[in-house]
Amino acid sequence: MTNIYTFSRGDSPLLVSIPHDGRTLMPGQARDMTEVGKSIPDTDWYVRRLYDFARNLGASVIGAQYSRYVVDLNRPADDKVLYEDQLSTGLFPLRTFDGQAIYLDGFEMTERGRTHRVRRYWTPYHEKIRRTLDTIRDDVGYALLWDAHSIRSIVPTLFEGTLPDLNVGTNDGTSCDVRQYEAIMSVAAASEYSVVQDDRFKGGYITRHYGDPTANIHAVQLEISQATYMDEGNREYDEFRSSRLQETLGEMLDGMMRAAASHLN
Repeated sequence: MTNIYTFSRGDSPLLVSIPHDGRTLMPGQARDMTEVGKSIPDTDWYVRRLYDFARNLGASVIGAQYSRYVVDLNRPADDKVLYEDQLSTGLFPLRTFDGQAIYLDGFEMTERGRTHRVRRYWTPYHEKIRRTLDTIRDDVGYALLWDAHSIRSIVPTLFEGTLPDLNVGTNDGTSCDVRQYEAIMSVAAASEYSVVQDDRFKGGYITRHYGDPTANIHAVQLEISQATYMDEGNREYDEFRSSRLQETLGEMLDGMMRAAASHLN
C-alpha cells in the first residue's frame, strides 16, 4: 500500500482496478474549491466495498486513494478526448457531471500544477497496473483486467433517460477476447439486471490502453448504475441490494476467468 493507492495481490490471473472511489483531495486543494466541488459528487461511491468479494476469487485489487477531482486516472495523460461529440470532464475536471463549477471563480490550473498531478498521482497508479499485468502474464501466460466503475442512474449531461444497470465496455470488442465478453454477457443477460455492451460506456483509457488480446492481456470495463446498490439520494450503501448485485458480479468475473482458462491455457 502507498498513499496513492491500495493494493492486494491475489493468486489468479485477474486484476480489478478501482480508479474513481478515492475520496482524498490534494493538500490545499479544497481552499480553491466550491462547496459542490468539495462534496466530490462524481465519486464512484462504495465500489471498493462492492468488490470486496473479488479477493475470494483470487483477484488482485488496486484502488485509488485520491479523488478524480485531483486527476482522472481513466483519462490519458495527454488529456486526449475519448468520446467524440460527448461531454468530457477531462483529466483535470473543472465542472461536475451536472455542469457545476468545481473551483471558485478566478482559479486557474497552471502547467506546472498539471505536471505535478500527473507525476504524483496518475503515474504511480498506472505503473502499478502495468507491472502487475506483466507479472501475471509472465507467471500464467495471460492477464485479465476488470476496470470497476459506477455512476448515478440519471445524468442528463452524459446520457439520455435512465442508465441500464450494467454497462459492459470492451472498446467495441477490441480490448478482450470474444469468448470472454460473451461469457460475461451471458451471465449478465440471465440476471435480474438490464445490461448493454459497448453502448454509452465503451471503456475508458484503462480498458483501451491495457486491453491487448494480441499481447495476452484482456480488459473489460463495467459501469454500474448506482441505483442497483445504494440510495442515490442520501448516498447510503444498501446492504440488501448490494449483496444481490455482488452475486451477479461474482458470476461475471468467474465467467471471464473460466472462459480465459478454457482457451488461453
